[in-house]
Amino acid sequence: MKAFTTHTGTVAAMDRANVDTDQIIPKQFLKRIERTGFGQFLFFDWRFLADGSPDPAFELNQPLAAGASVLLARRNFGSGSSREHAPWALDDYGFRVVIAPSFADIFYNNCFKNGMLPIVLTDEQVEELFQRATRFAPYQLHVDLKSQTITDDHGLKLSFEVQPFRRHCLLNGLDDIGLTLAHEEKITAFETQRGLETVADT
Repeated sequence: MKAFTTHTGTVAAMDRANVDTDQIIPKQFLKRIERTGFGQFLFFDWRFLADGSPDPAFELNQPLAAGASVLLARRNFGSGSSREHAPWALDDYGFRVVIAPSFADIFYNNCFKNGMLPIVLTDEQVEELFQRATRFAPYQLHVDLKSQTITDDHGLKLSFEVQPFRRHCLLNGLDDIGLTLAHEEKITAFETQRGLETVADT
């Protein structure tokens, strides 16, 4: 898993609440067995018109959102089904940070397990970011997980909280497999010991 320490990126402002996982990655694209390749289908029903051409009215299709890696949204982002494909699609598209006043619990957990940083801010702080994204477009944010701060080039400084264990895992690029492998020597010693005991008992 990719580690996350600091990140500077352009903001894509999605002024929508209750964005669910079926909107993030529609169910017809869940047949792939790889974790990669889902970015092309991100927000498919919103990004594209019936003829397959990009919808110029959709937020991510705006020129100022080109190359965005920080997604700004409203309340209850990632609600709906528990599909892990949602953070896969966001990550594959290029997003490293998602900022919202609240997230669905399973989506929130899945972000950390896939190397993305979901940040919870107050409604007032998120509103301030939306206003700045309009005022200073194209708007960039600097996110520092070590200090748990968000800054911009226009005097903004915000603090956010991340549970210490999740912060440790993300800073060190540790998913569930990585956490297990961090104890590889102890696991090997345990297996070796059990093997010797088994031989001695026979």
